[in-house]
Amino acid sequence: MTRSSFLGLALVAPALALVAALFLYPLGFSVVSAFTDAAGAPTLANFSKAFELYSGDILYTLFIVGLSTVLTAIASVAIAGALTLSETRWLVAALRFMYRWPLFIPFIVAAQCMRTFLAKNGLMNNSLVAVGLFDPAETTSLLDWRGIVITFVWKQVPFVTLLLAGAMASLDRATIEAGRNLGASRLRVLVEIVLPQVAQTLMVALVLSFVTMLSVLSVPIMVAGSQPTMLTVDMAFRINSYGDYPVANALGVISYAITAVAAFIYLRHNLRREATA
Repeated sequence: MTRSSFLGLALVAPALALVAALFLYPLGFSVVSAFTDAAGAPTLANFSKAFELYSGDILYTLFIVGLSTVLTAIASVAIAGALTLSETRWLVAALRFMYRWPLFIPFIVAAQCMRTFLAKNGLMNNSLVAVGLFDPAETTSLLDWRGIVITFVWKQVPFVTLLLAGAMASLDRATIEAGRNLGASRLRVLVEIVLPQVAQTLMVALVLSFVTMLSVLSVPIMVAGSQPTMLTVDMAFRINSYGDYPVANALGVISYAITAVAAFIYLRHNLRREATA
């Protein structure tokens, strides 16, 4: 090993040690614990119990995260497209000023804000009653699965939009202007010209958002604490109420598997794109 290689390794050693201690070791321990019993023998009993007790929550989690990802994609494409293609200066300025705000708000703060905003007597309903759109008796609470989806979308749209708008801004404007000169509407230009060129960036942003939403505990436990609930809440419940780490780790491995499927879809799309390029 040369002196420069040794110095380079020494520089990254603290970071590698931190990753190994805080990520790789807990990851390996949780996977091993999920597949072993109290005596250390291999078993699938933890997964059997996890599916028996929480199969509905697994499907609920997939529904919540999947729906939130789709709505995040739609909202992000709309905002990024408006920033890139709109000719209304005040609209572009307003969107550019406002859409980034949730990016700097932690999930736990967003969840607490939504608790007061989406409640039956919360800010949203009181505002609608004040302007005469609803009668006080007609208001309903959105502190259920709808509140979780709203919180996730509100929190993740700025992240996806930031990446997507940057990718759109780097495109050759000649193709956009050519489409407009040929009579295409801005919506058609966005869907048929701009979006295909930034599809890879959109895919990366959505995969990262999917994984992030899958791992959040504060939003489902604070916004909608009733059953069914998400896997993160189930894992916390198994540990805090029963000290049942094996089943909690089995639920964690199921989450890893869901994440791996999302990563596989992205990698397959990326490889197919490179093969046809």
